[in-house]
Amino acid sequence: MTESLDGWTFRSLSAPPILGIVGLGLLGGAFAERALRGGWRVAGFDVERAARERLRALGGEPVDSVAAVAQRSDRVLLVLPHDGVSRAVLEEMRAQLQPGAIVLDATTGDPDAMAEIGRRLEADRIAYLDATVSGSSVHVRAGDGVLMVGGPEAAFAACGELFPVLGSQTLYAGPCGHGARVKLITNLVLGLNRAALAEGLVLAERLRVDGQLALAALRTGIAYSRIMDTKGEKMLHSDFVPQAKLAQHRKDVELMLTAAARHGQNLPLTAVHRELLALAERLGFAEMDNSAVIVAVRAWLTREMESNGHE
Repeated sequence: MTESLDGWTFRSLSAPPILGIVGLGLLGGAFAERALRGGWRVAGFDVERAARERLRALGGEPVDSVAAVAQRSDRVLLVLPHDGVSRAVLEEMRAQLQPGAIVLDATTGDPDAMAEIGRRLEADRIAYLDATVSGSSVHVRAGDGVLMVGGPEAAFAACGELFPVLGSQTLYAGPCGHGARVKLITNLVLGLNRAALAEGLVLAERLRVDGQLALAALRTGIAYSRIMDTKGEKMLHSDFVPQAKLAQHRKDVELMLTAAARHGQNLPLTAVHRELLALAERLGFAEMDNSAVIVAVRAWLTREMESNGHE
């Protein structure tokens, strides 16, 4: 065991250290790859058998329950759909989480809910870090993900060997819940960048400007954003194989609007973005890549033109 400066006591890492992951989907699978390449063992669980088998193929150790993840691991990483699932999983594994355990939660969730999770676990001397990530599974797999972490500073310091394995940079955001707050801010801007790119490419179609030319102009000028590198070609070629699912981002947008409303703020651009994402879901693209927002932009434009008597 290792004593920290402010009285926390954490379990020492085994050799080689073991990272437990609950949730082996797009992002969780990418984290597993990073950890395995970084010299960690990975014990993982997912409700989907195919995801567990993918972990086995990578050289990881699939287990049959979240309790088994907690029992086998030096550090536990949650990569789940929303904070409600995180709460349920933590309740299920709580008996196996001994004092000194550290749980990192990469789930994009409600900041207040994640702060409450942290308070509940702290009563059992279990440290909880809302370790949210900026970047899709593609960025994480390439080592370009940025971690934004809230929680006890001692627990943050105790994960100093793990963070460089999971991402390129790690930012300490403050107490529990602040990692989730920063994630909502970054996802707001990221999502609007993606929607703006989609609208620009649809405008190019309408103006009969070659899409590749338009994308090249955007990428070489001051309108550039990194989203053009990962989503531009996907939009042009209607390649919606998921790197990050559209429905997941719509869930994030709902969290942004809720958090802003609590603090008396309107988010007018994000409100329109929510309508676009909802339209894309109605058109059948919920489980597709979030670059499919371009389909909703086209449909919206067609609808507006028809309602105004244009072709």
